[in-house]
Amino acid sequence: MPKLPGVNHQKAVKAFKKAGFKIVRQSKHIAMTNDDRIIIIPRANPINAYTMAGIVKDAGLTIEEFKQLL
Repeated sequence: MPKLPGVNHQKAVKAFKKAGFKIVRQSKHIAMTNDDRIIIIPRANPINAYTMAGIVKDAGLTIEEFKQLL
């Protein structure tokens, strides 16, 4: 699996918006959906690489696709 460095949560939200996700709820975590999938992004700077990789997988993207959106 390609390495994914820790990512700022604000950059992650922008990248997922480019991928077609929209914010549906914000509190300690940010919930986003693209009508098929729901992802939860913690407000952490940076988000742990393992956590970020799991979120990317849940979003239906590959690490490489996500890196291009950043």
